[in-house]
Amino acid sequence: MKKSLLLFVFAAVFANSQQVPTLTDEIASKLADKPLKCINQEYPNKTAHVINAEKDALLTPAQLHPSFYGCFDWHSSVYGHWMLVRLLKTKPNLKNAKEIESILDGSFRPEKIKEEAQYFTKYEVATNFERTYGWAWLLKLDEELATWNHPKAKEWHCNLKPLTDEILRLWKLYLPKQTYPNRTGVHPNSAFALAFAIDWARATNDRVFEKQLIEKSKYFYLNDRKTPAYLEPDGSDFFSPSLQIADLMRRVLPQQDFVKWLNQFYDKRSLSNIEQIPIISDINDYQTVHLVGLSFSRAWCMKGVAKSLPENHKLKKQFQQSADKFLANALPLLFQGNYGGDHWLASFAVYALNE
Repeated sequence: MKKSLLLFVFAAVFANSQQVPTLTDEIASKLADKPLKCINQEYPNKTAHVINAEKDALLTPAQLHPSFYGCFDWHSSVYGHWMLVRLLKTKPNLKNAKEIESILDGSFRPEKIKEEAQYFTKYEVATNFERTYGWAWLLKLDEELATWNHPKAKEWHCNLKPLTDEILRLWKLYLPKQTYPNRTGVHPNSAFALAFAIDWARATNDRVFEKQLIEKSKYFYLNDRKTPAYLEPDGSDFFSPSLQIADLMRRVLPQQDFVKWLNQFYDKRSLSNIEQIPIISDINDYQTVHLVGLSFSRAWCMKGVAKSLPENHKLKKQFQQSADKFLANALPLLFQGNYGGDHWLASFAVYALNE
């Protein structure tokens, strides 16, 4: 399907404001094409590798990261793989299922993953590589494999274990030393990472890590009041700092306590602001296109928070409707830009549609 026709189809599907965006097989297949095309695309690339010596400057992305070198950067490659696993897991009859399986077989080869894990100990400054955004997505990938009762998933999960173990080792060392949260709307956001880490800990029954994550979350955010969400977003945000915190705290607190916390967290001015569709002035700009991702992450946070609220809470229906509005607006935009969005936005869309 040509790009212009695809855009027409998406626009037609979501033209009716009453239409709830869903992950149909057709949409899933089109979204899967994005990581399928870029997982083995080495350039352009942003390695974020610290050059320790002259020989380091000669290393290619694939030499640094034999499994996760494509899709422009390491974290985008990791959650591109998560997305393909998720789609193969939930929609095994997709027309590109065989291609997805082949890509995953190549990336999850044991020798490649072992080298990925060794990267974090090979270089002294690599201990904070992708901390904690990429770490969170790696755990989300591992969680997806660990909770899938399929022979291929078991094999891939086993092969991924050295890298998962290394990320866990580093995170468990870092967590006690993390004195302050990062409240940004981009990669270093602490609430996002803590939420994904809690999901992993619960899925894999790591009760000690879960308890540590919950304690840190409460230490960071339990006393937050009247969050200044009326100032959101910054110019290149793909996260809502306030909604990421709310999405974390609904995992941490019992429902009654969460409702009490949420009622004091937002005021009317901030709520009104975070429900506004972001303005995308240049979808081909690698930073401005982040704002398309903001619609997806706002949607998944609002859907998650809404699920955690009692039926009579005023924000339950309001957040559900706003989430659908964000998804309906952002899905067509996903196919209008260039590689600045193509290398990552589909994964955000799949997570938002699955939440």
